[in-house]
Amino acid sequence: MSHEKKTPCCCARRPQSFGNILIQKQEGMEKRDKSVTKGMIYLSGGEFLMGTNSNEGFPTDGEGPVRKVKVNPFYIDPCTVTNFEFSEFVMDTGYKTEAELYGWSYVFFSFISEEVKKTVTGVVQNAQWWWVVKGAYWKEPEGPDSNIADRMDHPVVHVSWNDAIAYCQWAGKRLPTEAEWEYAARGGLVQKRYPWGDRFQPGSKYMCNTWQGTFPEKNKGADGYLGTAPAKSFPANGYGLYNVSGNVWEWCSDWFSPTFYEDGTCKNPKGPSNGEAKVTRGGSYLCHKSYCNRYRVAARSSNTPDSSTGNMGFRCAADL
Repeated sequence: MSHEKKTPCCCARRPQSFGNILIQKQEGMEKRDKSVTKGMIYLSGGEFLMGTNSNEGFPTDGEGPVRKVKVNPFYIDPCTVTNFEFSEFVMDTGYKTEAELYGWSYVFFSFISEEVKKTVTGVVQNAQWWWVVKGAYWKEPEGPDSNIADRMDHPVVHVSWNDAIAYCQWAGKRLPTEAEWEYAARGGLVQKRYPWGDRFQPGSKYMCNTWQGTFPEKNKGADGYLGTAPAKSFPANGYGLYNVSGNVWEWCSDWFSPTFYEDGTCKNPKGPSNGEAKVTRGGSYLCHKSYCNRYRVAARSSNTPDSSTGNMGFRCAADL
């Protein structure tokens, strides 16, 4: 079958015909008995300049205009949730992700073994690097003949927005709002292109995990990684957050709208009240300047709450 999606970025979404099967799954995710904010970063909040007016942005994504936004103090994780942390959640609750319940997830084609390729049932029509792999899920990210034994410190992938919410409920945390995410990702810098400044490779040094080479045919892996990197890779930004550019897309709590900020509130904005897709931020290891330069700190994208791919993860936030 052909899985259609007119994708503007390096992710893919489940066809609407699959529906949503997880409405009941958030019940019973009791908070674990642990200090919620232990290891988290406290941010004092305040006013910052969100978005960009740069011509390298994507106007249809609603990256601009630049506007003053105020956020209250909050906590945020320095890293995305890792395979180890997600495995603790699963062992404690018996949780099944949507990828498991649907029976498949999207895997980047070059990661798939010859044996698993025989079972592929479809590709995304307008992003043919995404293949539908039966049995792919967070613990077997490239299909049934793969594992995460040597990737326990990497970000968990193949998690939907619904899966992320279930984890947050268990952990006593929540997903960051899009405004909180950008405030944290900027690390105190004002209107810079990346979390570390305006130059992608200052001093020829790689600062994040993205694609090098010709997308999607050849990734040179010059930054050290072809797929995900450990969640605590590359230098942290000014607030101590790791990998807010590249590595994996990160779910935010907001519904996606390209026009919300034209009329929406600028004080603790939480996005529109409803929508079709949820905001994702940060880009991934598949982003490349020739196609999807959404590893910029103002860049944004979206996906449906039940979608999962091999380059989507999340980090948690918490209230005071």
